[in-house]
Amino acid sequence: MARARADAGLTVDQVGQATSIRAPLILAIEQDDYSLCGGGVYARGHIRAIAHAVGADGDALVAQYDDEHGGAPSLAGPMQLFEKEGIRPERRRPNWAAAMVAAIVAVVAFVGISLVNGHGGKTGGSGTQAAQVRTPSARPASHPAKPSPTPSRSAVAAAPADRVTVTLTSSDSDKSWVQVTDSQGNTVYRQVLDSGRTKTFTDPDELKVMLGNAGAVKLTVNGKELGTAGSAGQIRRLDFTKGNPTLG
Repeated sequence: MARARADAGLTVDQVGQATSIRAPLILAIEQDDYSLCGGGVYARGHIRAIAHAVGADGDALVAQYDDEHGGAPSLAGPMQLFEKEGIRPERRRPNWAAAMVAAIVAVVAFVGISLVNGHGGKTGGSGTQAAQVRTPSARPASHPAKPSPTPSRSAVAAAPADRVTVTLTSSDSDKSWVQVTDSQGNTVYRQVLDSGRTKTFTDPDELKVMLGNAGAVKLTVNGKELGTAGSAGQIRRLDFTKGNPTLG
């Protein structure tokens, strides 16, 4: 090994840098001292690494090491190791717990199927008997519902006593122009009241009504029907208060 390193022109430190092996260990191996290697496996690895670094035949050097130090270790098989240590492979025992569970499941399934079949047979028989005994029941005769009478409406709704209320209703065949003014002088309504229409107005004190066709409008003041406001085509101006439910 030392001769091969010298032929390669390498120092111990250079070989150590190339192989990551400490210089004292390299020198010991070159002198056939393998006590620092830590065992045959490590010694063979170091020999191969150093031989590769210096360009020598690593396999030949390892073979020489084996010849001089008892040869390469043989790998014993698993059974040989067991027999050497006095260990015998454990025999596999039958799994009685799994067998018992399977037997219980089978018994439960059998009992369940038997119960279902027995219950189904009884149900079918009772159903047949019930069908034979049952007789169709007569349905009660249905009578047409009597129409409820249409509720009648009161002619005039009760007017509040503390206010003046005026209701204008145009005839079914005519219409009139209407203007209504409240007690504050505000015009609350000014337009044509079409035929068949009704309008109601209220004020705390007074309402002034102007009609363009008095004969087409009926008046209800403070809950009292006053009839037609005038003749056809007549223009009328009317004032109503809480205590004056008359045409005036």
